[in-house]
This record gives sequence, C-alpha cells and structure tokens, in this order.
Amino acid sequence: MFADRAKIFIRSGKGGDGHVSFRRELYVPNGGPDGGDGGRGGDVIFEVDEGLNTLQDYRHRKKFAAKDGEPGGKRKCHGADADDIVLRVPEGTVIKEAESGKVIADMSGENRRQIILKGGKGGLGNQHFATATMQIPKYAQPGQPAQELWVNLELKVIADVGLVGFPNVGKSTFLSRVTNARPKIANYHFTTLNPNLGVVDIPGAKGFVIADIPGLIEGASEGVGLGHEFLRHIERTKLIIHVVDAAGTEGRDPVEDIYKINAELEAYNPEIAARPQIIAANKIDAVYSEGEDPVERLKKEFEPKGMKVFPISGVTGEGIKELLYEVSALLDQMDDQPVIFQQEYFPEEELIHADLPYTVVKEDDMYVVEGPKIEKMLGYTNLDSEKGFQFFQKFLKDTGILDELEAAGIQEGDTVKMYGLQFDYYK
Repeated sequence: MFADRAKIFIRSGKGGDGHVSFRRELYVPNGGPDGGDGGRGGDVIFEVDEGLNTLQDYRHRKKFAAKDGEPGGKRKCHGADADDIVLRVPEGTVIKEAESGKVIADMSGENRRQIILKGGKGGLGNQHFATATMQIPKYAQPGQPAQELWVNLELKVIADVGLVGFPNVGKSTFLSRVTNARPKIANYHFTTLNPNLGVVDIPGAKGFVIADIPGLIEGASEGVGLGHEFLRHIERTKLIIHVVDAAGTEGRDPVEDIYKINAELEAYNPEIAARPQIIAANKIDAVYSEGEDPVERLKKEFEPKGMKVFPISGVTGEGIKELLYEVSALLDQMDDQPVIFQQEYFPEEELIHADLPYTVVKEDDMYVVEGPKIEKMLGYTNLDSEKGFQFFQKFLKDTGILDELEAAGIQEGDTVKMYGLQFDYYK
C-alpha cells in the first residue's frame, strides 16, 4: 500500500542540568563555586531526501527522540551537547500538529531542512550565581525541558496539474501517452492505487508536471472507497484536467460524472473546486452513437461555465496536442511558485506557554514560587539582560503569579524566591 500518511511522536533532548560544586584545593579550604554548565539537548530536524517517495519508514516505528544534554561537572566542566536527530522525508511532506491539524512545516520548494523541536538549553552551573551577598550559591539552573509533540505527516505530491475523474475513464492511458510515466493499466476499478507523476515536454512551450490522482467515487470526500485517501494529492495543483469517458463505454453519463466529481472536490476543499478546469472528453475513438454528439453536449453544458472541452483519444492520441498547449498557456498566466502551505503552529511558542501549575507559599518572611511553569520559563530567559528581565516581569503578570502574590499578602520590599533566585517585590 502506498504510504502517504503517518502519525508519529517526536521529542527533543532535555538540556543538561547545571552543576553545584565548590573549588577544593590544597591551601584553598573555602574556594568559590566552580559548577559547570549543562550541555544542550538534541534538536528534532526534518530533512528532504530526494531518494524517498513514500512515508513507509514511519508506518511501523512511531516514536523518535533526540538524546539529552549531559549535566555539567565540577571544575567548571561543561556537559557535552547531545546529537540532533534527523528524520528524512520525501519532498512534499507536510508536518502538522496532530491535535489541532495546524501546519508546522511544509517540506517543499526551498525548505529542505527545518528544526521542528529545539533541544533544551543547558542549565547554568552555580559559578554563575555568586554575588557579593551570596558567595557560596548552592543552586544551579536546571536544564531546559525537552519539547514533545505528536505530529501527522502527510505527503502531498508536487504537480502543476492534477488529473481527476472516475475510475476507468482513461487517466492512466492519457498520462502514459503524454509523459514518461509508465503507470500500470488494466480494465478494472481502482486500477491506480498510487498517485502517478509525469513530466510533460512540448515543443515551443513550457513543460509541466502532471499527477494522475487515483479514481474518485461518490462519497470519496466522506471517506467512501479509496478515493478519499488521495484527495490530499490534488491540493498543490494549480489546474485540473477533468477526464471523462465521452463514449459512455460503461454506461456512465459524462455530464453527470463531472458534476459528481466536482461535488466531491467542493466537499473536500472548496478552494480546490474553484481552480481552473479543462475537460478532456476521452475515448472519442469509441463513440458510435448516431444520436446527440456527446462532445457537443459537454461543450454546451460546461464551456459557458468557463471550462473548455477538448475531445481526445488516449489510445490514438487524437486531440491531445491541442489540450497540452492550452494547459501550458494557462499555466503561463499563473504564479510560477509551487503551492506551499504556510506555518500555522509554532512549537516553541506553543510549548513554552503550555498551561503548567505553580504554587505560591509563604515561608517565614519569604514568598516561594515553584512549579514546572516557572522552571521552564527560567530555562528560556536570560535575566541578566534588560529585555530578558522585561519578559520575566511580563510573564509574572500574564500568568497571574503577581495576583497570587498579592492575594497571599505580599508587601513592597518583601523577598520572593524562585529556584535559587531572590529579588525584592516592588509594584
């Protein structure tokens, strides 16, 4: 089975904890702090691999985690940084946050490599916390926590033109005639189980990439049959060639078929249904009816709606050249850039502000604020910089910690303690 979807769990590495130690040497009985910093945790990186065309590697293995950074050591020894983990995917893979469905990254176009989850920064050793009033700090900063997510991977093929139509209308035969693609062709429903790609080269005009989207059926947008499995592959196309069996060789009505397929496209994504369409009235070599000309019937019905109809034969090649030149001319009028899905979900921002509990407790004459939310924020923030301290103040206000402190009875000049950091409270 063609693997074009997968759900996986990814986790970056935790930063190594800072170390608490003090210099101990002969004749230096009370040496200063010399705890080293922790190492950086590994990033989770996605990278395009030109040799891949499916997501098969992610069908059976579901969890991928980078290593944690090493903790700091004594004598100011810095913990080792962890290696990043690189996950290779085919071009066209869209990475989405599993719960919301929002796009994190589209591995297409110029985006060949992207960090999805950053490893935690290493915590500072106690050497950084010595001050004139605290010369023996027994506190080191913990490493920044790991980030973790469940993500959906969706492969959406990159093509300028999508071929749509009911099964058995001749899409694969058409593709094999106009491109170098060699899809398997047989006379039964759902012949095509993979989206086939081919490159069209025509003399004196710009070539383009065309994708044969496996045959749709009624209800495909609601999950009926196999057609819905492949609707995502048409999302990048700029133009649609709608192939119908003009001869009605299986007793189908081509006009009715076009309305049904367009209804499925509309139900799946109205934006796709609104894209330019050309109708390829296929199998004209098999039209033997002496009644109404099916091609003329199609033209009367759809050309007033802006859809040109081209009578073609995938078997003999009749009419195909005219159709391809029309497609090329339409594409020339469109933006050259491929359809790229813009980022909607930013893991670093979303995960930093995850709702984590905290506590405010009065101990003697000091107010102690603790909790993973505080620890996480301190791991991200450089309080030595003016900007970092402003962010810290805003964090206290936005999270309601200042309100909690006031509710606990804090007064101006009282001391607040957070994981070894102490400061006086002023409004």
